[in-house]
Amino acid sequence: MVLVIGATNRPQELDEAARRRFVKRLYIPLPDQVTRTSLLKRLLSKNANSVTEEELMKLVELTNGYSGADVTNLAREASMGPLRDKMRSKTKEETKELRQIKFQDFVSGLRSIRASVSQDDLKGYKEWNEKFGSSL
Repeated sequence: MVLVIGATNRPQELDEAARRRFVKRLYIPLPDQVTRTSLLKRLLSKNANSVTEEELMKLVELTNGYSGADVTNLAREASMGPLRDKMRSKTKEETKELRQIKFQDFVSGLRSIRASVSQDDLKGYKEWNEKFGSSL
């Protein structure tokens, strides 16, 4: 038995013959609040940080509409905050060790890391799923 799994962010561009050969067609939505919370907690656990539970919940709200990759990119951008501060520091004492990642690093990251999936795209995916998707 051979199992082929494929993924696309343009399902509407699949021709009919290809679509017929994929018997199960599953729509995977953007991460919900619980999933974003879990993902952010996992990403934060990899680095020293001072993000509180309250700030974490605010981040979860601010990342509504973000894909898993978007959230990961945001965390990566936030992790650069301490390094940027270190590079800007003037004295030798200030450059000895990196500070922890702060909530403000995420807020700064939100200016450059935005949701990569538009509402129009989401609508198109949902419509395609209603027409061609499979139930579990």
